[in-house]
Amino acid sequence: MSTEQELIERLRRIETLFAGTEFDGERDAAAAAMNRIRDRLRQHQEADPPVEYRFSLGDGWSVRLFTALLRRYGLKPFRFRGQRRTTVMARVSKSFVDKTLWPEYMEIQTTLSRYLDEVTNRVISECINRDVSDADVVDAPGALGM
Repeated sequence: MSTEQELIERLRRIETLFAGTEFDGERDAAAAAMNRIRDRLRQHQEADPPVEYRFSLGDGWSVRLFTALLRRYGLKPFRFRGQRRTTVMARVSKSFVDKTLWPEYMEIQTTLSRYLDEVTNRVISECINRDVSDADVVDAPGALGM
């Protein structure tokens, strides 16, 4: 199995974890998991009406992931004119954000970041320079040496 296929399988396992199913890797189970999460969203919205949320994300990759996750649950991501590209707005219930959406996003984002970091370091090391360590930290010029 390729690294990318392993990543996709990890992400599917995360989805099934948040959907509450034990059936791993089957299309029917994935569809059922999605339906359970959407049902959970509807239940949250009935008990806890949607409010407007502003999510400030760190980079374009995170924005793409988060907006895809919102759309998967039938939610409409948006931003107001003048807001940064890393800001995502959505109307969603607080309980769904706290119990499902944000924890799932964080789990997937952590997995993807780890994968992207590994790939980036490997490509830089093999194609540009083997040393992929951080830059040295030095004193600023003109700093008082007291």
